[in-house]
Amino acid sequence: MSIRPTLELRRALPAIEGAGVRLHRAFGFQDPTELDPFLLFDDFRNDRPEDFRPGFPWHPHRGIETITYVLQGTVEHGDSLGNHGTLGAGDVQWMTAGSGIVHQEMPKGNTTGQMHGFQLWANLPASLKMTAPRYQDVKGKDIPEITDDDGTSVKVIIGSFWGKTGPVDGIAADPQYLDITVPAGLRKRFRIDTYRRAFAYVFQGSGHFSDADVPRGVLLEKEIAGQETNIRDLSGNRTLVRFGTGDDITVQAGPQGIRFLLISGAPIQEPVAWHGPIVMNTQAELQQAMKDLRNGTFIRPAH
Repeated sequence: MSIRPTLELRRALPAIEGAGVRLHRAFGFQDPTELDPFLLFDDFRNDRPEDFRPGFPWHPHRGIETITYVLQGTVEHGDSLGNHGTLGAGDVQWMTAGSGIVHQEMPKGNTTGQMHGFQLWANLPASLKMTAPRYQDVKGKDIPEITDDDGTSVKVIIGSFWGKTGPVDGIAADPQYLDITVPAGLRKRFRIDTYRRAFAYVFQGSGHFSDADVPRGVLLEKEIAGQETNIRDLSGNRTLVRFGTGDDITVQAGPQGIRFLLISGAPIQEPVAWHGPIVMNTQAELQQAMKDLRNGTFIRPAH
């Protein structure tokens, strides 16, 4: 077995989306091959209601799937299929946009004015770009959580891990989406299928990830010399860790422990034509989507 090397650390950068929502973007609208099958990842943690309440009014999607995971606050949503509801703390929504959907997402925050959650975009392969749209709303109580003997906690949001399977099914990218908490001072190793692209997103605590598959003695020497990747989440900073190929990742939790998302998926390896919330394979398909939006045929009738 080999430890996946750390290819890159990246701080999520401030961005403004929707009707004026201030958030942090870890990746998106750059090189779509970098984390294929994933296209974009946003962290919408905010303590100022005026920075998130403008929300994301009605807007279209085609050719992708979006995964929204809420930690604090609520998000009211509705779509052109007639679905509507509210996501609360711990809830997940997987939306398959497919051939076309128009929806809105309006964050409300909690009783003390805080909002925190994440949105991930996953690409659809050409064979499923025009599939029928659908929603999967999952309550936090239905997401399995595993606690190891050493206190490590893993919420299995999507995929299978440590004998548990998340409640979301039928996803094109066949992803694994885990919310992992490792107690202070603990070193922990996690298996990821070799064929998957993988990244971690650290949003609480501190720690570091092994950056090579080396003998334990050498690894200790590297740690002492400060040569291993060091990750901290201070003053609201948020850190993306992009991994190379291998079987496992190893994390050493800092003095306050560490909490991070570990996300992986099977690469699609197809051409990407991308404009805002619409992602197709060719410019011709993208132009057709724009034409459909203009002439009112973007949303396909149900068969």
